[in-house]
Amino acid sequence: MNLIEFNAPKEYLEANKELYPVPIKTNIPDWFKKLKHSSEAMTIKGCMPFLETLTHGYLLKTPQSLYIRHNFLNSQGQKDSEHKFALDGQESQYLQSRFMNLNTTGGHNLHNKIQLAGSPLLEKNKDLPVYKFSNPWQIKTPKGYSCLLLPPLNNSDDRFSIIPGIVETDLFTNRINFPFIINGDKYPTLETTIEAGTPYVQIIPFKRDDWKMKIGKIDSESIAKENFYYKIFAFQYRKWFHRKRKWI
Repeated sequence: MNLIEFNAPKEYLEANKELYPVPIKTNIPDWFKKLKHSSEAMTIKGCMPFLETLTHGYLLKTPQSLYIRHNFLNSQGQKDSEHKFALDGQESQYLQSRFMNLNTTGGHNLHNKIQLAGSPLLEKNKDLPVYKFSNPWQIKTPKGYSCLLLPPLNNSDDRFSIIPGIVETDLFTNRINFPFIINGDKYPTLETTIEAGTPYVQIIPFKRDDWKMKIGKIDSESIAKENFYYKIFAFQYRKWFHRKRKWI
């Protein structure tokens, strides 16, 4: 079994056990758990590909609370945003330590909007600077393995989303920070507190490999045969085709 490591400073480990990374399968939403699925009442609970998105990989939780006031008019009548990080009820500026990689309220946790000029991400963020969570966790994978980092699939917070990325976590030993945008298509203006411990990053390790693409054709007889077997195995995907993986 492969091993993924999450390492953080001793001070952070001792003070924030409730914020440790966990297998993402521990965060399956209640609405999904409550669904009933049968041949008479088909729901998405019977869709293994959907369930896989909720159970594959590991979950990071926000390391600190963050107050955000986004896309308001300031005293000069200009569009603006403001934010304040906190840890244990105190402003993290006081607790800031390069060793612990905690968040501050200043420019350290902002990306200039020029970095995303022309991007639909910036448009969604209402053409304002992009916030960033500094991450106290170092992520290490075995040789040849990278990590896909993205908002929790089919279970993300509707207020904000990290900008997805892929990192070669077997080679890159520094901590990975996470820029994120406000979901301005749903919240044109937003004043909220993202509490410490909010699920915000799904981590899916994968083995790096080279690929090449091929375009082919399939004949109508094969399609008919596939459709026939699909009808037979529509409720047997888990039994016949799914390959279970462990995430512990």
